[in-house]
Amino acid sequence: MQFDEHLIDLPTLYHGINLYPLTIDPDSYVVDAIALMYQKRNQILPFTSLNAVENARNWYLQKTSCVLVVEAEKVLGILTERDIFRLAGSNIDFSEVKMAEVMAQPVIKMKLSHFQDILKALSVLHNHQIGHLPIVDDDERLVGVVTANSLLHGFNQLPMVNIVDAVNKPQVNLNQTRPAALCYPADNSNKLGELLTENKQRQIYVYGGVAEDITERKQTEELLRQSEERLVLALTSAHMGIFDWNLLTNDTLWSANMGLLYGLPQGTICPSPEAFLELVHPEDRTSFQDAVKCSIEQHQKFAITYRVIWPDGSIHWLSSRGETYYNEIGQPIRMIGTTRDISDRKQAEAALKESEERYRSVVAAMQEGVVLHERDGKVVACNASAEKILGLSSDRIIGRVCDASWRSIYTDGSPFPDEKHPAMVSLHTGEPCSNVIMGIEKPNGQLTWLSINSQPLFRNNESTPYEVVVSFSDITEQQQAEQKIREQAALLDVATDAIFVRDLNNHILFWNRGAESLYGWSASEILGTEPKTLLDPETSAHRHKIALKTVIAAGVWQGELQKITKSGQNIIVESRWTVMRDAAGKPKSILIVDTDITQKKQLEEQFFRTQRLESLGTLAGGIAHDLNNILTPILAAAQLLQNRNNRKSEPSSIAGGKRSQQLLKIIENNAQRGAGLVKQVLSFARGCKGERTIIQLKHLITDIILIGKQTFPKSIECATKLPEDLCAVSGNATQLHQVLMNLVVNARDAMPKGGKISISAENIFIDEAYASMNINAQVGHYILVKICDTGIGMPPKILDRIFEPFFTTKEAGTGTGLGLSTVLGITKSHGGFVTVTSKVGEGSQFNLFLPAVSAIPDLITENAAIPQGNGELILVVDDEVQICEIIKMILENHNYRTLTANNGIEAIALYAQHKHQINAIVMDMLMPEMNGETAIRTLQKMNPKVQIIACSGQNSPAGLEQVTGIGVDQVLPKPFTTPELLNSLHNLLKKSAV
Repeated sequence: MQFDEHLIDLPTLYHGINLYPLTIDPDSYVVDAIALMYQKRNQILPFTSLNAVENARNWYLQKTSCVLVVEAEKVLGILTERDIFRLAGSNIDFSEVKMAEVMAQPVIKMKLSHFQDILKALSVLHNHQIGHLPIVDDDERLVGVVTANSLLHGFNQLPMVNIVDAVNKPQVNLNQTRPAALCYPADNSNKLGELLTENKQRQIYVYGGVAEDITERKQTEELLRQSEERLVLALTSAHMGIFDWNLLTNDTLWSANMGLLYGLPQGTICPSPEAFLELVHPEDRTSFQDAVKCSIEQHQKFAITYRVIWPDGSIHWLSSRGETYYNEIGQPIRMIGTTRDISDRKQAEAALKESEERYRSVVAAMQEGVVLHERDGKVVACNASAEKILGLSSDRIIGRVCDASWRSIYTDGSPFPDEKHPAMVSLHTGEPCSNVIMGIEKPNGQLTWLSINSQPLFRNNESTPYEVVVSFSDITEQQQAEQKIREQAALLDVATDAIFVRDLNNHILFWNRGAESLYGWSASEILGTEPKTLLDPETSAHRHKIALKTVIAAGVWQGELQKITKSGQNIIVESRWTVMRDAAGKPKSILIVDTDITQKKQLEEQFFRTQRLESLGTLAGGIAHDLNNILTPILAAAQLLQNRNNRKSEPSSIAGGKRSQQLLKIIENNAQRGAGLVKQVLSFARGCKGERTIIQLKHLITDIILIGKQTFPKSIECATKLPEDLCAVSGNATQLHQVLMNLVVNARDAMPKGGKISISAENIFIDEAYASMNINAQVGHYILVKICDTGIGMPPKILDRIFEPFFTTKEAGTGTGLGLSTVLGITKSHGGFVTVTSKVGEGSQFNLFLPAVSAIPDLITENAAIPQGNGELILVVDDEVQICEIIKMILENHNYRTLTANNGIEAIALYAQHKHQINAIVMDMLMPEMNGETAIRTLQKMNPKVQIIACSGQNSPAGLEQVTGIGVDQVLPKPFTTPELLNSLHNLLKKSAV
């Protein structure tokens, strides 16, 4: 017999979908979902249909181990048996918790269009470890739900053969030797039916049948039984039962454990409505009936709390909730709900009420005032003490809020904001407040001071307090006493001096704020300690003993003492001691007032040092001009004679020329040394400005370090620390190079056994506070260059004199004593200042402060070759005839033409005659009759573009600034060399040509 393949009904996804799952809206209560699950299970009937396969499929699909939370056909969440067991263990009231609060979300869903076969659905269930998979359409609307069991059941269905259709098809002849039938045992439970077809001779020619494996169905029945047992256990543990009342037939049904709630045995059948009322307490029967009637007639949810009497006579409290269902015409047909034992809760409420009465009595007897604020800030209760303290009756307190009507203030008299009241703070933040001091004006105008505490009250799982308890006590007398003490202490704290009291055992008894500010120790740190170990250095120990003896004997002492602050800083104080005596007149303590005079002492030292340096500078500057005028022709003449002798070529004069050259070289070298010495003295005395340009100090410092590494002993290490953004300075590169070199050489000499020289630079801003402590400082931006060494250091006596000219600690013949004085003079001429710190055995640190500028061009380098003239006419003006002659000889020897004048008047006259031929003017600034400045201004009026080189032997900063201020581009300080003169003139003419 050949079968048609299309007659085999293979399993598809449709076989595993439950198209009618249990659903509930999110606003329903958990108890309603439990009732649906329990009701559905009771409706599952045994298989009675001949179509056993279809019945098995429906039984699988109608397993009710979950409820879907659905709104507008969209799945929002799910509640399973496992969730019910978990919630039952948390002791929540199923009748008061809504589905939206406990449903599992988000829900894993699959679209029906995404499934290719049952294996895909099984994979999703396995990967997400879930037992239920809602199936939705492309619009996310619920289609049904599948489980692993329902899908596996679809796999296990045997192919069904439509026997009738198979018989109606033409059949081939069967071999008579084949068995006539396929026999099954008579007691085979899997035999679903037989179909026998006989021919006219009543011989069986076809035997057909269907067999099904029901092992899994039996397993599922067992799982269902276990699931129902677990549900009953969950309801029992939650002291809850489920009831179902058919309003049409008046039949009633309740869960097996419901009887326990009424004191009846487990499994007691639900009584009729009339018999049920007998279980209710007589006093509650009428209200129970009214609640049922109201729920049915007014379409409201059924909810009531009532008492029942158990057979043993004990009374228990129950809470029943339910919902009435209606048919299409609005007729009530069924009421389903739950009942919960709330006896424990009622007992707790009674105990709480008793406790509240007890605490209410305690609060009423308290001396402290107590008020209770609701969430909106209103007072809802107060005790008698609150009425007494506030001066108001309870009816005038209750209902008020924390507003301006209380007229509350801080201790300083300022208004107390409403939002800062402890009650409002606790309501807004949920945090308690303690010991808040507030003043309140009573109705009689009296000011009462309160110490207030607040404590927020919370309900379970709420972060916002629903009420706040505020307690307060009257501290008016205490506040008044403390105010007097504060006023007295304020008199001492207002003083900027350090005021403290010590007993005769040298322990600190009182310490004011001035002492905290001056010495750095707070009162809590120093009270009860011995100040000798904290404040007095060893150098003041002897003087401290003398002061103590004097004050004990005379009652007072005054003098200067050295002290040490908490940070280790040494300070000088003017200390005044007074003995405090007891009632018997015996000394008991010493009142000490210390005034910090450290800054005053430092300024005095700076002032004295400055005066001494100014005196020396005046003396040195007085002779500088004359010396420069003397040295200028000597130096220039020596150079001219050398040049002339070099040009002579007679053999007879070669030997004598060599001797002359040697003598002239000696004259030139000594003249240059004398000129350098005058420059150093003048630089120290008044500050000598050379040619000023924008200089990058980091390049100079790098050069100095390179020289040090190449020339200093190997035992001396040189290091630098220079930031990339270091500003520039406006100054003379040669002079600043000399400053740094002098300081580095001094550092080298201070380390005969080797050590480390460190040079660092940084950008700083000097404010008014620092400027007030250093008379040489000005407010503004500076570059701070630190030159540190690890040498032998200097004692204070030497430190005070290091900048004096000709003062040196080196051996005779090894130093002139002008190095540091030159450093100071050059630094001052650049608008800066120098400070130094040193300790014997630890080394020294020189701090060089130079005004900073923003522009940072490259350093200017001098040309090595001496330029020649091109026949230009130069007017030379100087009151010294020798200087005029020597300049004339230098210029003419280098291809220039010259005119000379001995004062400004002659210069103006000559310029008027040769105005168009004169290319440049070399003019002395200090001349009789008409000085250089007046002459220059006159010449500029005659020709604004006139080119002038100003020369001066008294190169004071004020004089150089005056010259540059009148428009002179080149300044040539005396004494000058031939290259300096020719280079200056060449640069001037080159600039004018451009």
